Amino acid sequence: MPTQVETVKQTKKRKLGNSELEVAPLAFGGNVFGWTTDEPTAFKLLDAFVAAGFNLIDTADVYSKWVPGNHGGESETVIGKWLKRSGKRQQVLIATKLGVEMGPDKKGLAKGYILTAVEDSLKRLQTDYIDLYQSHVDDPNTPMEETLEAYAQLIQQGKVRVIGASNYTAERLAEALETSRKRGLPRYESLQPLYNLCERTEYETKLEPLCLENRLGVIPYFSLASGFLTGKYRSENDLSKSSRGSRVKKYLNDRGFRILAALDQVAELHNVTPAQVALAWLIARPSITAPIASATSLKQLEELIAATQLDLGQASIEVLNQASS
Repeated sequence: MPTQVETVKQTKKRKLGNSELEVAPLAFGGNVFGWTTDEPTAFKLLDAFVAAGFNLIDTADVYSKWVPGNHGGESETVIGKWLKRSGKRQQVLIATKLGVEMGPDKKGLAKGYILTAVEDSLKRLQTDYIDLYQSHVDDPNTPMEETLEAYAQLIQQGKVRVIGASNYTAERLAEALETSRKRGLPRYESLQPLYNLCERTEYETKLEPLCLENRLGVIPYFSLASGFLTGKYRSENDLSKSSRGSRVKKYLNDRGFRILAALDQVAELHNVTPAQVALAWLIARPSITAPIASATSLKQLEELIAATQLDLGQASIEVLNQASS
């Protein structure tokens, strides 16, 4: 049964940093697989996402370890089963991450651990290569050179195509880029930061100039601030609406309500939803390659995909910038 999702066919792709990877301007966040989205639903969502012309699927080895009874690896496993069943490996870019603790002595970015962790991810993903392999968090206890040498080995072996960083400070990211330059090692081609209308300061003041200067791709996570920017949480009573409600409480303040009011205003003007406006705001920013967003239903996915076709115009962007400054 064709859905509205399938109507968005001509999606212009963007280069990820200086790499050969070209991504459509919205990435699917796989953190919901094995958590709020069961396997059959995940398969439907991924099928629809690819049918609509999108190609970047982001996950991590640790997803979704936080769920009682889970051990990590659940999201990669679901994606691996989908890849095998769908036969769509060549149509997608798989981005995964390592470094967050998976168990005793299973964390960080030491060479030995990277070489083990990648094999575990490849097995779960049922593939022989990862398109974008990302350091999930910085590891100050391992020399930058050691980490990058491990990645160089994986790239040489054809197990990884491109590497990226997530949750790095500007100082540490600059140090990593400098190490790559000096030592002739592969460099991080992308950054995955926390960035959205509610969380602007750290990215815009320090990380964004660095990414622009070095032509890094940027794929921000929590693009909708854990759902707050959809407008469904407007008071403390709304926090019980989903398992992510507890993450939203910090936005229920004067600034948060000001942002929601601006989203409502712009959404009404363009006859769209607040979530679509929040995503379109990110997509319009020159430094952003593709925001990451999750959907748990086809209806939600249609809404996210429609955001990639929304041209807000400078006046609307200014309204949002001022409300969230």
